[in-house]
Amino acid sequence: MLLEKIEELLKEVSELSASNADEIEQLRLKYLSKKGEINALMADFRNVAADQKKEVGIKINELKQKAFDKINSLREQIASAETESNDIDLTRSAYPIELGTRHPLNIVRNEIIDIFSRMGFVLADGPEVEDDLHVFTKMNFAADHPARDMQDTFFVEQTDPNDVTKNILLRSHTSSVQARVMEQMHDENGKLTAPIRVICPGRVYRNEAITARAHCFFHQIEGLYIDKNVSFTDLKQVLLTFARELFGPDTKIRLRPSYFPFTEPSAEMDISCHICGGVGCGFCKHTGWVEILGCGMVDPNVLELCGIDSKEYSGYAFGLGVERITNLKYQVSDLRLFSENDTRFLREFEAAN
Repeated sequence: MLLEKIEELLKEVSELSASNADEIEQLRLKYLSKKGEINALMADFRNVAADQKKEVGIKINELKQKAFDKINSLREQIASAETESNDIDLTRSAYPIELGTRHPLNIVRNEIIDIFSRMGFVLADGPEVEDDLHVFTKMNFAADHPARDMQDTFFVEQTDPNDVTKNILLRSHTSSVQARVMEQMHDENGKLTAPIRVICPGRVYRNEAITARAHCFFHQIEGLYIDKNVSFTDLKQVLLTFARELFGPDTKIRLRPSYFPFTEPSAEMDISCHICGGVGCGFCKHTGWVEILGCGMVDPNVLELCGIDSKEYSGYAFGLGVERITNLKYQVSDLRLFSENDTRFLREFEAAN
């Protein structure tokens, strides 16, 4: 049983020991790396019964935090022992090097992931260097869609314009991860091996001028849920729960009709301005509302292109920019600050860690 395995790992983590930095690194790889023990639990998490997901999710998060704290504690013990020794490291800098703090984007990213994890979503990852097939074609982008143009997309290699598998590019959205998940989670008859409920965080790239409001790379978190009888009402409830968890229990949402190639119907979601409470201020341009994400029901063409029977299954998808949410929470006026590693800027978020 998964809970028993987690309890065994909790006991194992509490008894960890190491005598040098190499042993600590081996422990980190064993428990906290992408191929580690804790990440492997996420593969089994999708098979947990719905009424147990919350309990198991909390236990996995507890295990991850304890492993992280234990390994950091071992690092501090070894560092302290080395400092107390009589050996002098002549290569060490003559001035004390201050430890950094968690980046504001990581703070918000982890908070968003935690909210959706508690609603049963599991993490999914994919390559940043992708092919046209997964970034555009399987997401229902037309062959002449402007997003395929070199002005918007960073193409790494275009050996055959007629073969989308050979057009290699830096992904412009994390929807490519959704395409790969949908490919893997069904049999040859288009039957899902399990309901798909994933969130896909990651860095994406677009060929844009770098300004205070735009950058050539940024971070997204996209979500996907596919099963039988999934409705727009399900999507609305999930997004309302998310908004209230992140911005406060009094937050309101509204959905405005929009268009995306991979969803139909599609919508943009606004939240009531948490600064003025919806009354109207300079931040929300006196409308009382602030846009935070796009969403919609997965287009049947996308399901069919990914090998899933659209007559039997339906689903919803949503996507948001981490920088956008971070701006809303902390009112950072210049996006370039997120990538400059200015320690004066990063120290402002020490209290949020």
